[in-house]
Amino acid sequence: MTTQSTNSSSAIEGSPTYRRGQAKKAASVAVKSTREQLTSSSGVTLEFDNDMVIAHARNYQAASIVIPTLIMIAGGIAALWQEYPIVLAWIAAALFTHALLFIHNSRYLKTKDRSPGNVRRWRRRLIAGDFLTGIVWASYMLLPLHTDEPIQAIFTFSTMLIVIAVYSFTVAPFLISVILVTAPICGAMITSFFLYGTELHMAMGGLFLVAQLLFIMVARQVQNALLTVFRVKVEKDDLILDLEEAKAISEESRRRAEEANLAKSRFLATMSHELRTPLNAILGFSEIIKGEILGPVDNPSYKEYVTDIHSSGQHLLNLINEILDLSRIEAGKYKLAEEPVSLVEVVEDCNALIQLRAKSRGVEIENLTEVDLPRVWADERAIRQIVLNLLSNAVKFTPSGGKVTVTVGWTAGGGQYISVADTGPGIPKDEIPIVLSQFGQGSSAIKSAEQGTGLGLPIVQALINMHGGTFDLKSRLRVGTRVVISLPNTRVMKALAPIDPNPKSETAQPERPNIRRKPLVA
Repeated sequence: MTTQSTNSSSAIEGSPTYRRGQAKKAASVAVKSTREQLTSSSGVTLEFDNDMVIAHARNYQAASIVIPTLIMIAGGIAALWQEYPIVLAWIAAALFTHALLFIHNSRYLKTKDRSPGNVRRWRRRLIAGDFLTGIVWASYMLLPLHTDEPIQAIFTFSTMLIVIAVYSFTVAPFLISVILVTAPICGAMITSFFLYGTELHMAMGGLFLVAQLLFIMVARQVQNALLTVFRVKVEKDDLILDLEEAKAISEESRRRAEEANLAKSRFLATMSHELRTPLNAILGFSEIIKGEILGPVDNPSYKEYVTDIHSSGQHLLNLINEILDLSRIEAGKYKLAEEPVSLVEVVEDCNALIQLRAKSRGVEIENLTEVDLPRVWADERAIRQIVLNLLSNAVKFTPSGGKVTVTVGWTAGGGQYISVADTGPGIPKDEIPIVLSQFGQGSSAIKSAEQGTGLGLPIVQALINMHGGTFDLKSRLRVGTRVVISLPNTRVMKALAPIDPNPKSETAQPERPNIRRKPLVA
């Protein structure tokens, strides 16, 4: 089954229709992506604009404590060399700007209107707020200085370096925001340091410019990584949708196939009378003519034709009976008439029915049964049909001079089994699944002169499954075939207690065993 499924999938994927469909789908995706990039304000697809704004807003929420702390530390360092009122005014402006941006980012996360136009408007607002942040931090460098000590330059350089590092990662989803935040700070830093003219200040100014370019490159890589994550997410969602669609189509196809199969089974199960009635007439009248009950048949050819008609009608009736039995089982209309049954007696009766046929073919049948086997709770007609099918197959495929061995005994789990083994040609390993399928016949059956329907073993499997039992077939080429059917221990009836000579109540009825049934596997 796995090989057939793989071959079927390969054939579908290799078909021209499948390739054209995949090419059309890829072209449609490419056109959609290009159109969205052309209409997007950020150069990426529209669906990613919203994701980028959300990432920007969440970054600001994550930095809600880090940035105010950084503002307070920068203000505290500036207070060492600058006037307190000016520093407090700068701190207030910086905190106000951060609070304003934090509120705007939080509001976007709560908004429900995520249309492309609204996303672009919010994106422009947030970028403007980022630029305002850059201006506020650049003003930090324009505060009046009271000393030109190198330690002040080092503290200022370190503080501003940390500031552009924090903001570069916070606003990384928008590369333009990274530039708008860091450019004013870098310009103010370089201008302020170059005004001093010392080698230390000029070196730190140049180093700060290099650092800003480095952070812009890193932010660009972060943005590309975010886009990759978003693309993978979209592809994963598309794949999940495709899988769900394929699953729905598969479930629908399976449901329709099951309904069609069930309708077929119901049709055949209800056509029992209509199919058997004309065959009974054909068999009855041909048997009367063949037996010359109403008068002799003078033409020998007519007698030969009547014999052929009778044998063909008998074969067709057997085929219809087997098809109807299997159809009733599949349709769930086969009800087990369970009662205490002796497997030994059933095997002996079936053996007596097959003996004449076995002798005519020169096949010996041997019975091996364990003594004192209790009865089992089962459908006697079904068990009889199982044994007859197995014995008929064994005799049919055993050559003249061969032997068929029938064994009845206990299983290791306390149940009972029936084994039918023959010394026929055996079944190739790769043909066993075919033999067990409906209407399946192996090479030995095809070469055999006797006709068969290919339904004997499937019926045996279905009936034993209805009893909660197991079916096992083992075969070796030029050695023979052995089929074992077993019933669980829950179907074995326990011996009754001795009868009380002075009963106090009416005769107790034997208890029906607690039977666990397995669902039918078609």
